[in-house]
Amino acid sequence: MRFAVIVFPGSNCDVDMYHAVKDELGADVEYVWHDAESLDEFDGILLPGGFSYGDYLRSGAIARFSNVMKEVVKAAEAGKPVLGVCNGFQILLEAGLLPGAMRRNESLKFICRPVELKVENNETMFSSAYEKDEVITIPIAHGEGNYYCDEETLAKLKDNNQIVFTYNGSNPNGSLENIAGIINEKGNVLGMMPHPERAVDELLGGADGLKLFQSIVKQWREAHVVKA
Repeated sequence: MRFAVIVFPGSNCDVDMYHAVKDELGADVEYVWHDAESLDEFDGILLPGGFSYGDYLRSGAIARFSNVMKEVVKAAEAGKPVLGVCNGFQILLEAGLLPGAMRRNESLKFICRPVELKVENNETMFSSAYEKDEVITIPIAHGEGNYYCDEETLAKLKDNNQIVFTYNGSNPNGSLENIAGIINEKGNVLGMMPHPERAVDELLGGADGLKLFQSIVKQWREAHVVKA
């Protein structure tokens, strides 16, 4: 399986994402610049955190119009796994690949610390390595992680079991219904504010995030590797 880490001007978690996939997961991965015209050679697309285009206008609002986003949409429509973390999640929202919007943290302050997450749905290509209701520790680092959507959208998220992760115990940013990560209806696009790529080695304080990447590879192998 080959992963693409999309790099926008202002991305600052692309190296973390690359390290998680290359060194901890042991999979093939390449950096792909924002002006790329094709992602056909890749099996999974990763949108890292950071401050794409300086977060001018709104977080992710300018990156959404980058040339490569046409290919990200194409990959998503083809059923390839697309993961957006932090600013990557914000970009997926701006691009309409996920429903809802992101607002400033309730505290109006940037927050950077480990948080507990609850696995609400472990029946996705991103979460199958976890147990249902498992509590994991993943770091956050954002100033605009307050997820919001209208009542109709929230009802659909609940009915379709699209809420994958919620904040457990305390809500660090005021996110609606403690939402920390959601998938699209098709189940192949995940956006989350916490950084699983920063929790892939015990030396970094924990490895709870590694299971997310392992889940993606497991699903891909089951779908693509021909059994003898």
